[in-house]
Formats: sequence, structure tokens, C-alpha cells
Amino acid sequence: MRDGGFRQTDEEIVSLIQSGKVELFSILIDRYEEKIKRYARKFLADREDIDDVLQDIFIKAYKNIQSFDVKRKFSSWIYRIAHNKLIDALRERNKNPLLFFDFDTFFPYYTGSKNDLSQDIDRKQEKEIIDSCLDKLEPKYKEPIIFYYFEGLSYQEISDILQIPISTVGIRIKRAKDKMRLIYQDFNLWKIKKNKKKNSP
Repeated sequence: MRDGGFRQTDEEIVSLIQSGKVELFSILIDRYEEKIKRYARKFLADREDIDDVLQDIFIKAYKNIQSFDVKRKFSSWIYRIAHNKLIDALRERNKNPLLFFDFDTFFPYYTGSKNDLSQDIDRKQEKEIIDSCLDKLEPKYKEPIIFYYFEGLSYQEISDILQIPISTVGIRIKRAKDKMRLIYQDFNLWKIKKNKKKNSP
């Protein structure tokens, strides 16, 4: 077991760290390194960029661990740090988010049925469709989708991370799905017209 058999909650471990057992911070790194890295991959394409940002995230968390309120959820706190660091990284490097999502997992949520797809669309094309749709969303709609469907966070956790009301989280997720449905419909119409033109004598 990577955390050395510790079964304490994140918050209990933080409390021990705050009392002087700073070596236990490595347990939190073990628990969150892969989760944060997966989240970062949805925003940054370059592996070195991800590693640099990941290091910055944990350094900031370590430096500010004494200010963490153990009555709150550690996961929301560290995701908030990650959110800020990733936004900073995107601004500094002047990059657009490069996102890769599981088509089978996400597509049904905004189309209602995968049967709408042409059978000849391969996996690469599927991801290109999803990336294209998501790329057209404003960040305020994109992030709740990422957190809810791919990080498995609750509305409350997303609310804490993005510092917006829970009701706003729900509204943004719904609007994001509606927008993506329209974007996909436009794509489908474009494809139909393209095929007709291609097959016309």
C-alpha cells in the first residue's frame, strides 16, 4: 500500500502534519498525484508542462498546509490550488486547452443516444468531435463538465473549487450539455451536406 497502511482520512493526516509530522505529506502526494495529473492532462498537452505544474501544486499545498481548515474537505482545497495553477500555466504559455475525453462515457450525456452516430466514425474521429465541441465552450462551462463527469466530484465539491453557488454549478453543467448538443448537431449537418456534395453526379 503506497500510503504505508495509513487509513486516516485526508483531513486527519493534515491535522497530524499541522502538529509537526510533516513527513506525512508524502501520503497526500501518493493519494492525489495521479488524480491531479489526470486532471492536468485535460488542459495541458506537454508532459513536461504537466510535471512542472504538478510540482508547483504540491509545493503550494505544502507551504499553505497550516492554513487549511480540517473541518473542510482536503480534496476540494487541493483541486482549487490545481485549478488556479493550471489557469496560470495556460495564460503564461498562451495555450488553448487540449482536452481528451472518453467518447463512450461522455457522449450519451449530451446526445441521448450513441445510435445517432454514423457507424464509420472511428475512435480518433470520435475524440476529435468531442475535442472540437468542448473547445467551443467557454471555460466557465467546460470546467464543471470536467469535474463532474471525469473527476467524479459532487456539485458541492465543484462549488468549493470554483467558488460559485451549487445552483450555478447545476446551471452551467446543463447549459454546457445543451451547447454541446447544438454544436454536435451542426457538425452532423455539415457532414451530411459534405457527403451529399461528394456523392452528387
